[in-house]
Amino acid sequence: MENAEKKSLKITACKIRMGIIEGVFNAKSGHPGGSLSAADIYTYLYFKEMNIDPKNPKDENRDRFVLSKGHTCPGLYSALAQRGYFSPEELKSLRHIGAMLQGHPDMKGTPGVDMSSGSLGQGISAACGIALAGKLDKKDYRVYCLLGDGEIEEGQVWEASMFAGHHHLDNLCLIVDSNGLQIDGPVEEVGGVEPIDKKFEAFGFDVQKINGHDFDEIEAAFNHAKTVKGKPSVIIAKTIKGKDVSFMENQVGWHGAAPNAEQYEVAMADLNKILSGLEAE
Repeated sequence: MENAEKKSLKITACKIRMGIIEGVFNAKSGHPGGSLSAADIYTYLYFKEMNIDPKNPKDENRDRFVLSKGHTCPGLYSALAQRGYFSPEELKSLRHIGAMLQGHPDMKGTPGVDMSSGSLGQGISAACGIALAGKLDKKDYRVYCLLGDGEIEEGQVWEASMFAGHHHLDNLCLIVDSNGLQIDGPVEEVGGVEPIDKKFEAFGFDVQKINGHDFDEIEAAFNHAKTVKGKPSVIIAKTIKGKDVSFMENQVGWHGAAPNAEQYEVAMADLNKILSGLEAE
């Protein structure tokens, strides 16, 4: 990837992280940790990978994205706002009664949201259905689905994975945001999901493992996934929960908590420092 393009993506990712903090602070609730960890994935999907048009969000030939770990929608919303689906000002109304941006994605109320989600483990099933529909309709669109590493403790994930492998859904690409923490603590202590790669391989997936904050690795993984024929793909992205906010990084308590006014200022200062550094390069 050219340095100029990488710089642009890093700047966008930083702005998406700022939008996440803005949203959960104004909501006084929400899930910042897993939203921040996935911000670079959101950035690459919405600004490089997917065939989408914010002016025509229901285009039947568009690529689709399903956020299976729906509680991390502050990251999705911030990415959609940066991409032009709606004004970033909307982020300040996150989780407010009657607002467009609710605590989990709503495909009926939010432009750019392709599937309502929230009950953990279910989004991948919807993604499989969308991918199979694309095959049956002889469409060229691809389907992307983001899961959490804690989420894949759900049995439905593996039923859907069996379905995807059986039906050779090579238009389906899963991403596992492997940040190592879930609401009750470290994933390895709560559910012991490893080895994630071997499990997906057993269900017939092409498997890649990457650093989910390295845009070169992210690009290479998505480019490879598009070349895979006859089987679905999964990208296991190792990430840092709470990425780029000093007091949130790798802290399980920030799975589902909002910063107070003082913490908000520290978080935004952290991100503004990163943004200024990137813009000065």
